[in-house]
Parts: sequence; structure tokens; C-alpha cells
Amino acid sequence: MNRTHLFLLMSVIGLSGCARRAANTSTTDAATHAPAPTASDRGNAARPTPDDTEQALAALNAAPIYFPLDSSLLPPEATDELSRIAQALRQRGLAKVTVAGHTCELGTTEYNIALGQRRAASVRAYLVNLGVEPGRISVISYGEERPADANTPEKNRRAEFSFRLAEQAHAGEL
Repeated sequence: MNRTHLFLLMSVIGLSGCARRAANTSTTDAATHAPAPTASDRGNAARPTPDDTEQALAALNAAPIYFPLDSSLLPPEATDELSRIAQALRQRGLAKVTVAGHTCELGTTEYNIALGQRRAASVRAYLVNLGVEPGRISVISYGEERPADANTPEKNRRAEFSFRLAEQAHAGEL
């Protein structure tokens, strides 16, 4: 890959990380159900073009999953969003996801890190159960360190998603 393509790819990656989806986005969004581009669509089987990268990642936005106090059990209302995420990941073989577990400020730092880890792990287990390869899902816990809203503890008891393409892990090595 020449430097121009690398620059374009890195620019798209940087810009796509800034986008955020509204929590009430419909699960019937057309981009969610669009098939992943094939190698013949891209014209380059080895690496996606910057347009392909942007399109693939744009369809992989997800609303946070909110948990009850002191719980890592998935709430019933999370299943539709997780099913949509699993379908999108299955359609995009190059996509990977990191699930970040968060908590409110109640409890010790150690307890909150462990609870955030359990929340992220329960989301991961559900996605694996829906057919997403385990190696494509990583988990991390931030505990109480990254609150979404310091004034609303319920918004901090969550799991959030960040998506990337497998090629992005190797882009810095070029």
C-alpha cells in the first residue's frame, strides 16, 4: 500500500472514531441490513478501500446496553440491539469489536472494575452465542472511571461498543 492510500485509510479511521449514534436509532436502518462488500465489489481483494472501510464501520454503531444496579445480567430489552450487532458483525468478516464495561460510582474501585468486566463479559458471551467468533470480541472494564453522566448514575451502568476492522491493527506496521 503506498503512502497516499495509507494516509487516506488513517484519515478515515480517525474520522470514523468521532461519530456517535443516537440511542434511539431504529434497528431497521438500511445500512445495518446491507450486505458486506465482496472482493469483486472492492476491486481489491487484499485490502478494503477507504470508502469500504468507512461504509463497513458506519453500519457498526451501537447504542449502549444499560444494566441494573449491581448486576451483570443482560436486561431483556438489550437482546434486540445485541442481535442487530451480531448480525452486522457476521456480515462483516473483517470487523472486530471491543465491549467496554462501566459502572456508577457506588462501590470500591476494585469492585467496580470487576463488575464492569462481568458486564462486558456477559455481552461478549451473548454475541458469541449468536454466532460471532470469540476472537473478534475483546472486553475491557473501566469501572467508574469514565462516567457518561455524573448526575445520572443509571447512565453509567452500561456496556459500550467500539468497532474496528482487522486491517486497522496492522496499519501502523506499514
